[in-house]
Amino acid sequence: MSNCHSCCGILGLFLGFLTGVVWLLLSTLNVITGFFTLVGLGSLGGILNILIALIGFLVCIVFGLLIFKKAWRCYHKK
Repeated sequence: MSNCHSCCGILGLFLGFLTGVVWLLLSTLNVITGFFTLVGLGSLGGILNILIALIGFLVCIVFGLLIFKKAWRCYHKK
């Protein structure tokens, strides 16, 4: 496998990172809480807002590290 190709492409990693950023942004701007309030589940919205923010943050960290590792391997290949 030359040119740093693997089963998990850089586009997939970037889309995973971007998805985490979107979930974190939606949670930070209280869109999720507003949605659950609109539906009538306002008390559940606060809890889910925190959980989605935590999951979005962890996804950003994990996919960000994977992108960094892939770029590092391609830059320092033997």
